[in-house]
Amino acid sequence: MMKKRVLVVDDEPDIRELLTITLEQMGLEVVTAAKLTKARKLLESEEFDLCLTDMKMPDGNGLELVDHIQATAPHLPVAMITAHGNMEIAVDALKKGAFDFISKPLQLMRLRNLVQSALLLKKETPNPAIPETVLLGESSAIEILKQQIRRVARSQAPIFISGESGSGKELVARAIHFLGARANGPFIPVNCGAIPSELMESEFFGHKKGSFTGAHQDKQGLFQAANGGTLLLDEVADLPLPMQVKLLRAIQEKSIRPVGAEEEVAVDVRILSATHKDLAREIEKNLFRQDLYYRINVIELAVPSLRERKEDIPLLANHFLERFARESGIPVPHLSNNALATLQKYPFPGNIRELENTLERAFTLCDNKLIDAENLALPDFLSEKKVRHQEGGDFVSAGFDSLDDYLAEVEKQIILSALEQNRWNKTATAEKLGISFRQIRHKLKKYGID
Repeated sequence: MMKKRVLVVDDEPDIRELLTITLEQMGLEVVTAAKLTKARKLLESEEFDLCLTDMKMPDGNGLELVDHIQATAPHLPVAMITAHGNMEIAVDALKKGAFDFISKPLQLMRLRNLVQSALLLKKETPNPAIPETVLLGESSAIEILKQQIRRVARSQAPIFISGESGSGKELVARAIHFLGARANGPFIPVNCGAIPSELMESEFFGHKKGSFTGAHQDKQGLFQAANGGTLLLDEVADLPLPMQVKLLRAIQEKSIRPVGAEEEVAVDVRILSATHKDLAREIEKNLFRQDLYYRINVIELAVPSLRERKEDIPLLANHFLERFARESGIPVPHLSNNALATLQKYPFPGNIRELENTLERAFTLCDNKLIDAENLALPDFLSEKKVRHQEGGDFVSAGFDSLDDYLAEVEKQIILSALEQNRWNKTATAEKLGISFRQIRHKLKKYGID
C-alpha cells in the first residue's frame, strides 16, 4: 500500500523540519518547498493527498497557492499555517476553499488531528450522493443547495445556515456532516434557545464535581461530546451576550475550560450554526456580537422556504405518508387531487415542519385510504380569506409586523392544536411535535400557554 503524500510549503527550515518529522512519524511521505514557484511545479508534476502552506512566502503568499489549488486540483485539501491570533487571514483562507488552518506556534496534537481529518476525504467522489432520508427534493432550488453542501462539506470552515423556521436547517447540517471528513464522528445538535441561561456554560463546556451546588460529579459538555465531529448551534441568535463571548473564545482557541477546572481542554470540533432570525438585524439591536457573527459566518448557506420549492411538495408528502404508514403498520393512504392542489396553493409559513404536521394529522383523522382537502384542516387564520398571500408573503396586511411574528403565530397554533389532540399532556405533545420536553416547556412559557 502506497504511503499518503503531503506537500509542505514554508520558507522557514525549522518549520519544514518539524513538520517533516511529525508527518513521517504518522507514516506519511513528505515533500517540501521553500517557495511558491517550486510548490506550483511540484503540484503540476506529482500527486499529493494534502498540502500545508505557510502564509508569508518570499515570492508571494499562501492565499495565492490556495487559489491555484482550487483552480487546478480542487480535490486536494490545503491547510493554511498562520501567525498566532491572525484570524482574518485564517478566515480568508477558509473562504477561498482551504480545508482548515493551524496557528503558530504549532500544536502537534492539533496538527495530527487536522492531517488525519484531511486524509479521510475521498478523491474519487467529487459529486457524492446525498441520501434522500437526509435531504429530499428535486427542485432547482434544492439541487443548487445540494451542490453547495457538497462543496462546503470538504472543508472545516464554520458554516452559517440561514432559513425560515421549519425549512430543514438541521437536515442541511446533517448532510454537511455526513459528506465530510468527520462523518464517522459524532453529530451533536443543540437548541441554544432551550437551555436555561444559568446552565449554559455547564452545558457547553461541562463542569467539575463540586464546582457549584448540585454538581455531584464531573460532567462532559457539548463541545467534548462533539470532539472529532460536528457541533450544530441551532437558533444561535438566542444565546445571551455573556455566553456569546465565551463561545467566541472557545471557537477561536479550539479549547474549552469546564466550570471549576483549572486548565483548558483542547477540542477538535467543526462548528455549524443556524437560525431563522436575521442576524444583521440582531447585531443592529445589540443582541448579537459582530465578532462572533464573522467567526461563525465564514460561509453562508441559505435554505429555501417551501414556497420556493413547491414542486417538491408531492415528493415530500409521499415520503411522510409512507413513513407514517410504516410506523403504524397500515397501508399508505393516497392524496386526492384536490388535497394535493390545496397543499400546493397553501403558503406554508411553517415550511416542511408544518407540512409534516399537517399530513400526520390528516393521516390520523382520515377514515379510509384517501386523504381529501378537508382532512388537511389547515389553520383558518391563514386562509386566503384572512391573509392576502403574494410571492414573498404580505404579512403586514394580515396584522403581523414581521415574518418572525407571522411564524410565531403559526407555531403557537400548531402547539395549541397538538396539546388539544393529546389532552394537554405535555410529554405526549412534545413527542408528537418531535421536540424535547424541555423545548415544549420553553415554548409554552414563550407563548404564555398555561
